[in-house]
Amino acid sequence: MGFSGHLVFARSRRPLLEAPVFGGIGQELKDTVDAWLPRPGGWQTLRFDHGIWADGYLSALVVWTGAPACVAEVSDGDIAFVTGLGTDGQRWQAWLNLDKAAALFAEEPEDLDDVSLWVGTPEFDEAVRRKRAELEAHVPAGAEGALAWAASAGITGTGEQPRIETLLRSRETFAEDLFSALLDELGFPRATRVSSGT
Repeated sequence: MGFSGHLVFARSRRPLLEAPVFGGIGQELKDTVDAWLPRPGGWQTLRFDHGIWADGYLSALVVWTGAPACVAEVSDGDIAFVTGLGTDGQRWQAWLNLDKAAALFAEEPEDLDDVSLWVGTPEFDEAVRRKRAELEAHVPAGAEGALAWAASAGITGTGEQPRIETLLRSRETFAEDLFSALLDELGFPRATRVSSGT
């Protein structure tokens, strides 16, 4: 089983977990939150286990930080649904790992009794193809929205829409890796490990 939960990306001079929006999370749960290596400029990524993140947190986080933020809802490490929000209220969304998302959300026949007997059949493959085409149709808008969101965060001149679209269509073993690659491709400064040498 892969990771299921949320990846939260935002900018703050203080540790992101200190945001008032997380004040209602008990210390025991806060201790399970994993902070990724920060990116220059105060950009931070937190990894929340499933069940800790609530829908209203993203807008509250944008208000508190005064900067755009995004969250990726990851399912079993395979797929992620990313929602970005700007300080102007503009929102964008995109799926990561379209093929796996299409297989997961393909429309099942109404008279289906056992999903395991349906998977792998020509009918299943056709349902997946239709869902993949439906998700694919939203890729250009997702890429355009992501670039506008990054620009509103002060990240300009580096991301290119064709490259973002390619990434949104790509396949990776872990959706977390795709999320990190998306931030890189949008032009956010890459995380660097601080040397502790003397």
